[in-house]
Amino acid sequence: MGASYTWLNEPSVWTGDARHLQLRTELETDFWRETFYGFIRDSGHAYLTPVRGDFTASVTVTGAYEALYDQAGLFLRLDDHRWIKAGIEFTDGLMHFSVVVTRDVSDWSVIPLHGVSPGDEISMRLTRHGNAVRVQFSTGSNTTWQMARLCPFTDADAQIGVMACSPQRAGFTAEFRDLIVGPPVSRQLHAD
Repeated sequence: MGASYTWLNEPSVWTGDARHLQLRTELETDFWRETFYGFIRDSGHAYLTPVRGDFTASVTVTGAYEALYDQAGLFLRLDDHRWIKAGIEFTDGLMHFSVVVTRDVSDWSVIPLHGVSPGDEISMRLTRHGNAVRVQFSTGSNTTWQMARLCPFTDADAQIGVMACSPQRAGFTAEFRDLIVGPPVSRQLHAD
């Protein structure tokens, strides 16, 4: 798993690989389907590798979050109608851990990260166990994984990797370190 990566909507400025990837977003990029806003966007930047069966993907992310909806994180994609994006999103002047689950239409949840600043490292992981996906995150030197979402999702072959979007501007810069796709973590939801 995770041997070779390809771009969906390759940005014009990027460097690196799964170990250390940096990019700058293009103008008004996003992934979204219909809910509340009524539009469809499939223009975000995603660096993806094929995945099948159960797995855990993890990455550490930093970004120059400034404008409304600047975002960077993990991306699980089956097609343009079925995908999950999970990571940091800048809204209402605050960084949030954000998860959007899309099955024909998008649904959005956020957890405000008080005390976390743009530029701080956030680690995140996405685990698929059969037809369920668990999204977790940790901040700074904290080694505890906080669950952000547990949702139903297909167990079909898909792609996993990282994404970055800037729906209100161009030029958001994001950095991803140690993108790893491997065997799934334990199914135990409430570890130590």
